[in-house]
Amino acid sequence: MTILDIASMDEIKEALINEYKRKLMLYSITNERLKKKYKMTFHEFEKKNIVKKMNYTWEVEKDSMEWEHSIEGLKSIKKKIKLLKQSRE
Repeated sequence: MTILDIASMDEIKEALINEYKRKLMLYSITNERLKKKYKMTFHEFEKKNIVKKMNYTWEVEKDSMEWEHSIEGLKSIKKKIKLLKQSRE
């Protein structure tokens, strides 16, 4: 028995879209939290080289990695949702 025996392809796509939306929300929350913390966008954070200015402290390094991961995640997930929605049409 496979997943296709239990659910239709449309149901599977809808479940994937819902999971991607959940991740999108988590990435958005992280992005907004760090924008508020540093009072700038990630692009500005990188451009101003804040990690170096703050002497490469663990907190700033960790925030930078988490922020970058969130920004990349937002881009990736938005593309995946768009592709899944297009494939349903």
